Amino acid sequence: MEQYILAIDQGTTSSRAIIFDHACQIKAMAQKEITIEYPHPGWVEQDAINIWLSVESVIAEVIQKANIEPAQVRAIGISNQRETSLLWDKKTGLPIYNAIVWQSRQTDGICDRWKKEGLEKIVKEKTGLRIDPYFSASKIEWILDHVEGARSRAENGELMFGTIDSWLVWKITGQKVHITDVTNASRTMLFNIYESQWDEELLKLFNIPKA
Repeated sequence: MEQYILAIDQGTTSSRAIIFDHACQIKAMAQKEITIEYPHPGWVEQDAINIWLSVESVIAEVIQKANIEPAQVRAIGISNQRETSLLWDKKTGLPIYNAIVWQSRQTDGICDRWKKEGLEKIVKEKTGLRIDPYFSASKIEWILDHVEGARSRAENGELMFGTIDSWLVWKITGQKVHITDVTNASRTMLFNIYESQWDEELLKLFNIPKA
C-alpha cells in the first residue's frame, strides 16, 4: 500500500492541508479560511475550537480528494502561527479563553511592567528574545489574570498551555499527547535555548505556574 505525508499549514487567516507522495509531489490540497476577532483596538484573538475544526475539515477533505485511506498517511507535519497561544482545561479539552494571536498588543502593560522590573536582561540571556507582547509569556499571564479562577486552576494542574502546534497535536492524538518542538518553544519567552528546556527561573519571575 502506497504511503503519503500529510502537511498541515495552520496560519492566521486560513488552514491548509496537503498530501505529498513518495516523490514529494502534491497529490491533493484543501484550504479553509478562519475568522479573526478584534474585541478591542490592538487586540487580536481567535476561537481555538474553530481553528481545530478548520484543520479537521481540511484533513478530511484532502484525504478524500487524494482518494486514499487515512491509514496510508505515514507522517504528519505541522506549520503554524508560532506565537499564538492558548490555555485549555485538561479534562474537558475546552479552551478557557480565545487564543491570543501573535500580533495582538493586549499585553503591552504586562511587558512594560516586566521591563520596569529589570527583567529584559535575564530574558535575553536565557531566550535570545526581547520582552514583547509578540511572544507567548505575557499572553499566558494575561489569561491567568483575566479569566476567573484560571490562576488557581493552573496551580492545581488543571490547565494546559500550548502554541497552536501543541493544541493541534493534542487534538489529533485524541487528547493524549501534549508536546511541542524546540523551534516553537523558543518563541514563548519561557524556553532556555542554551539548556533546551523550560526555564524555571523565568516561570517564577513571570508568575506562571509550572505545568
